[in-house]
Amino acid sequence: MSENKTTINWFPGHMTKAKRMMEENIKLIDLVIELVDARVPLSSRNPDIDKMAANKYRIVLLNKSDMADPRATSEWISYFEKQGCITAEINSKTGAGVKNIQSLVQAACKEKIEKNLKRGIKNRPIRAMIVGIPNVGKSTFINAFVGKAATKTGNKPGVTKGKQWIAKGKDLQLLDTPGILWPKFEDQEVGRRLAFIGSINDEIIYTDELACDLLEYLKKLYPDSLKDRYGIDSFDLTPVEILKEIALVRKAILKGKEPDINKAAGILIDDFRSGKLGRISLERPNKKLGGINLA
Repeated sequence: MSENKTTINWFPGHMTKAKRMMEENIKLIDLVIELVDARVPLSSRNPDIDKMAANKYRIVLLNKSDMADPRATSEWISYFEKQGCITAEINSKTGAGVKNIQSLVQAACKEKIEKNLKRGIKNRPIRAMIVGIPNVGKSTFINAFVGKAATKTGNKPGVTKGKQWIAKGKDLQLLDTPGILWPKFEDQEVGRRLAFIGSINDEIIYTDELACDLLEYLKKLYPDSLKDRYGIDSFDLTPVEILKEIALVRKAILKGKEPDINKAAGILIDDFRSGKLGRISLERPNKKLGGINLA
């Protein structure tokens, strides 16, 4: 990948308020349920959440698992379980894996439930905070889990603006929180991966530059995805040359019969985000592959 890349940082003012609200409410919480994107499980974890939830029971849900490489997802489940987090893969949109979350909550909070019973405290609901970065699918998960349209959803980061308490029967109360990033990405590759999945506002991103970075990953890790989707053998082509080929395949042509690279870049990123390029994971636990540091 080229040097001199655009620095990615995005921390709107509402995220400061959201973080403060989470810090104020964490004392009311028994359990933290963190959603991460299964394609980039490490990059999509906010390190501030680990600090806030240090003494709480933890569940990590690998959302959008239908778009991630199943081999990588299996490795990540083992990785998080070794960290002491109960972990599961889910697909909030289809509801796959969501029915199992209630039993995971009971397992995660078993010690708390048993203590309450010994003290004669019955029917006290578990209080769980749902956390995650923007566009990771928290609201879609809550709606699938609770079984009704309890929260607003959208495919742009920042749909949830304030906190919402939502009851799941008599045994569980969920606190939905806005997606928050952290003020600065020490590793710019983390910022780039978040831009790939749509957790960074596209308005501050150079689409063609982002697409070229994504192509570097795909060429080395999933070259067949480009061949299957566009009929392009990318082995000897540069990212810009691949974008030109995509433009020709998709008939994105400018006046003068020049390929429209910007439009091709948008097509590539949209195809990745929607899963049309296949099941792709851009991180693996503590591995390097093809010269790319994957975690």
